[in-house]
Amino acid sequence: MKKRQLGTSDMHISEMSLGCMSLPQNPAQAKEVIHAAVDAGINYFDTADLYDRGENEKLVGAALKQHRRHIYLASKVGNRWEDGKDGWWWDTSADYIKKAVRDSLSRLQTDYLDMYQLHGGTTEDNLEEILETFEGLKKEGLIREYGISSIRPNVFIPFLQKSNAISNMMQFNIFDERASEFFGPIQAAGSSVVTRGSIAKGLLTNEWRHRLKSYMSYEESAAKNILLKIEQQFSDVHAAALAFNLQYDAIASTVIGARTIAQLQQNLHAYEKARTLEDIPEIHNWTKADRYTEHR
Repeated sequence: MKKRQLGTSDMHISEMSLGCMSLPQNPAQAKEVIHAAVDAGINYFDTADLYDRGENEKLVGAALKQHRRHIYLASKVGNRWEDGKDGWWWDTSADYIKKAVRDSLSRLQTDYLDMYQLHGGTTEDNLEEILETFEGLKKEGLIREYGISSIRPNVFIPFLQKSNAISNMMQFNIFDERASEFFGPIQAAGSSVVTRGSIAKGLLTNEWRHRLKSYMSYEESAAKNILLKIEQQFSDVHAAALAFNLQYDAIASTVIGARTIAQLQQNLHAYEKARTLEDIPEIHNWTKADRYTEHR
């Protein structure tokens, strides 16, 4: 599997990475999926302390422990929860981030994170305090690099421009191209994009007829017309969706989820085919140039 540099860091991550949120809760089954991903050349694994209230980190840590030196491990912080209470709240205080990273490291059975991401963000956050805290964690050796996971331009642009952050994880796919407006500024800040929602909850796969519905600004009929054109032109909607994202230099990796080995294999097959597709930019002729209307 090909790799791309993540921002200005010395990390070169696989063009397809594994988003661990959708892993099965059974430890043995989760381990099978993760080990199959490693065997296929995937070296970037993304989780968050919020996923299943930390249980997802435990699954990922146990499964990746034997591969730790050969992979890149990413988690997120900011959504605070407490055992015995419903819901969570936003907390980006220095004290909480310092505690949260240590809790994540314990659950992940590792001494450091390769990537630590602010899991969202608002314009009310004390950006200076957040960045000072992340820089302090780097000096302590608890994290190698940091970034953000945000689709709010008025949050991620200042975060990236005022820091040494190297990535923004954001939704991007054929039916949601809003982020592309900011690929230039993101790269200029020394960062890369890591995409989530890359196959639009399965709509951008070869099973799209069973999943067809309205998505973002596309009514069902409009989505159907585009999917039919993609299928006719490229024969494989899933592969075209991955190729669409990877056509951009700003994108270091496109994140996929997999609950089963079969789902992982479908993604891997699509990735291999994606590398052979030509004329992918033609898809732009069929889609809308949507832009963010909020949080600007």
